[in-house]
Amino acid sequence: MSLACLVLAVAGGPAGSRSAAPAAGATTGNHAASDRITGRTFATRSEVIARNGMACTSQPLATQVAVDVLRRGGSAVDAAIAANAVLGVVEPTGCGIGGDLFALVWDPKTKRLHGLNASGRSPKRLTLDVFRQRNLTRIPAYGPLPVSVPGCVDGWFELHGRFGRLPMKEILAPAVAYAREGFPVSELIAYYLERNVTALARFPNVMAVYAPGGRPPRKGEVFRNPQLAATLEKIAAGGRDVFYKGDIARAIADFMAKQGGFLDADDLAAHRSTWVEPISTNYRGYDVWELPPNGQGLAALQMLNILEGYDLSKFGFGSREHIHYFVEAKKLAFEDRAKFYADPDFAKVPVEALLSKAYAAERRKLIQPDRAGARYAAGEPALRAGDTIYLTTADRDGMMVSLIQSNYRGMGSGMVPDGLGFMLQDRGEMFALEEGHANVYAPGKRPFHTIIPAFVTKDGQPWMSFGVMGGGFQPLGHVQILVNLIDFGMNLQEAGDAPRIDHQGSSEPTGERASGVGTVTLETGFAYEVVRELVRTGHRVGFAVGDYGGYQAIRWDAGQGVYYGASESRKDGQAAGY
Repeated sequence: MSLACLVLAVAGGPAGSRSAAPAAGATTGNHAASDRITGRTFATRSEVIARNGMACTSQPLATQVAVDVLRRGGSAVDAAIAANAVLGVVEPTGCGIGGDLFALVWDPKTKRLHGLNASGRSPKRLTLDVFRQRNLTRIPAYGPLPVSVPGCVDGWFELHGRFGRLPMKEILAPAVAYAREGFPVSELIAYYLERNVTALARFPNVMAVYAPGGRPPRKGEVFRNPQLAATLEKIAAGGRDVFYKGDIARAIADFMAKQGGFLDADDLAAHRSTWVEPISTNYRGYDVWELPPNGQGLAALQMLNILEGYDLSKFGFGSREHIHYFVEAKKLAFEDRAKFYADPDFAKVPVEALLSKAYAAERRKLIQPDRAGARYAAGEPALRAGDTIYLTTADRDGMMVSLIQSNYRGMGSGMVPDGLGFMLQDRGEMFALEEGHANVYAPGKRPFHTIIPAFVTKDGQPWMSFGVMGGGFQPLGHVQILVNLIDFGMNLQEAGDAPRIDHQGSSEPTGERASGVGTVTLETGFAYEVVRELVRTGHRVGFAVGDYGGYQAIRWDAGQGVYYGASESRKDGQAAGY
């Protein structure tokens, strides 16, 4: 757990826990916050509502840049790229041009949802034998070995080429200005900068770029990154090729060679993003859309298919039944995730079978209503012949963008190429090293990915663009947002601020196997009575602060012709419109 954790494995309340408030909507007698105008027992604030455009990001400076782009006539894609570029400057703890990108774009002209997979592939010269020769059973988290091709910049230009209006030089100008002139570091980002830089200080250039005064900048201190400003200016002037074939590519390749890495100029030159067809399931009349593997969005859809068999609204938010069925659905979906999800160019991923309602019904039969499952095996579907930032934007024409971008493990691999001002991702850590595994390492292969954007349509029209940051937590976050909105009747902001449920201990796509029931981790705000019932049901219950992702969302109200925006209170973010 990132900040604090307490585990409870026996009956009885957690003495001294901060989680003493009753669950929202529960009927346990003492509603500590029932005097709030919302009637909710958890802290929340009003949604943002606007007619012409909306932007929701994890940092206010990025949100304001996105709104400025929309006001100047930029498309939602222009605004999303501008915000992402600024976030790479002001929130390097979660993203940057050394990482990957995924996006969903609602095009109001064609009334279609488009999906972009802008994740990079593993180095062609790095083989499975290299890991065996080094006696490694899993890929290291840091250093040169987990580095894969950064796909973010190519993703920007793919999105812009299809949906952009303003020139890229204008779109990237605010990020250049913040990098060169500096910005005051916000509270949560300052906290994560200190943690990341401390952990990565042994690698070349990390201290020089991110701690130029001998330590990372603290809350409110102005931080500058002139090297990154120069890099972004080159991209704005020279396009994507300067990054993948020009000066920047050569600098990356030279640095990786010096560090004993395998990523080279040929890997960068060969990179291309892929436009893909989104996948979906219908949950109680709402079509929920995700991107297909190599990402994990399919897990959210599988969980929804299983949960559809239970009347969660009858049980109520925060009830034992709500939490129990949610956790068991997660366990089932994540065993399939560990076994099947991988780069479809290298493995047969049975997406259609895993998404079928019949398959969900069979898997649902394994769940006992009054007992936690110790361990579920992956299913046998019938076969046929990653810290992160999330942002969402919408423009006056009805275009909506759901975009997620990450370096993985916070700032990434620790590899900061000379003179460029950014860190390369370590997403290659997510490969398995087990022969025969769907996600086993191979040259030129995309690793399993945790970052997933989401979108919801209703009756063929856009309803909501949203995402939840947080590594493997993201499918759980997506499902909880949708259940809060659809089953429990919360508004867009409440759905993100409501206390969250996590579960750790499922099998992983890296080859690690589940053992026992795992741990259900509850955020502050669930009732003691419910915790005791969960323990009696066989769940191992823990309490943590700070491990529950970060949510942004935009909902379109077609009847009124207005956007609703939300940005949860766990991050430094902001929703704004005009």
